[in-house]
Amino acid sequence: MSYLAIVDLGSNSARMVVEELHDDGTYTELIREKQDTRIAQNMGHDLILKELPIARTISALKYFQTKYTSFKPEVRAITTAAVRMAVNQAEFLARVKFETGIEFQVLTGEEEAHYDYLGVMSTLTVDEAVILDTGGASVEIIAVTDGKNIADVSLPFGAVSLSEQFNLANDINQSDIQLACDSILKQYGTLPWLSKNQHKPVILLGGANRSLARMGSIALGTMSVNNFHGFSMTVEQVATIFEEIRYMTRSQREHIAGLEVTRADIIVSGLLPLLNLMYTINAPKVIFSESGVREGLIAETIKNNG
Repeated sequence: MSYLAIVDLGSNSARMVVEELHDDGTYTELIREKQDTRIAQNMGHDLILKELPIARTISALKYFQTKYTSFKPEVRAITTAAVRMAVNQAEFLARVKFETGIEFQVLTGEEEAHYDYLGVMSTLTVDEAVILDTGGASVEIIAVTDGKNIADVSLPFGAVSLSEQFNLANDINQSDIQLACDSILKQYGTLPWLSKNQHKPVILLGGANRSLARMGSIALGTMSVNNFHGFSMTVEQVATIFEEIRYMTRSQREHIAGLEVTRADIIVSGLLPLLNLMYTINAPKVIFSESGVREGLIAETIKNNG
């Protein structure tokens, strides 16, 4: 028996889990923590990590350490799009190591998509699907045929970056939503394999999609808002929720059942990658997964330790 702590620094939030790894290859989650760090906030076109988000992030990392240190775990720390793109990446990582001792692995977009695939396939029985992980500053898309990853990509837009670029945080001009959709569809159009995956369900990962699951489950009265692994919605149900929130003010969005107040400024932008993907491949439904990059890392660690 051993312990594994995973620190996952995304563009919008930082997450930490502690897993007890058993000798038979199974594992038990002991701790799960999340902090809204918004490391990608105000990066802008210069792609510079700013001081306030950096300070928030380091504070969160120190808090995580107070939770996992007593287990003396193996620590795997990963970070994704915002740090991957940042021009001051090296300075940020050096500062984090100096202040916390944590050494981060900066995942490439391909690595992030690979771990998403491993995480989903280890917990859901799916042979045909398109996986979509919507993060704060990137989306990962993986085409699955016969249970195999046949194509994947990481694209440089996400819930936070779209919100900032197209002014979708507060009271929204509908023409700005259209501009964002045009931008997304243009980038989807560079993927010739995407349109060949018609009529497959979309498996959803990422914070914006978790928010959709909570809103959908409450609206449908079907399940606990904290238990959505394997929960599905039709594309019509997704579209209905989006059509309701796109016309709301930010204040109104802050009071939507199932939506965290801290996501009111990025929920519209966060659902646009999904909406445009659904229509591009004529998906019949979406399926929510609570397993992604972190579970992929766990699966890899168990395999390597075995």
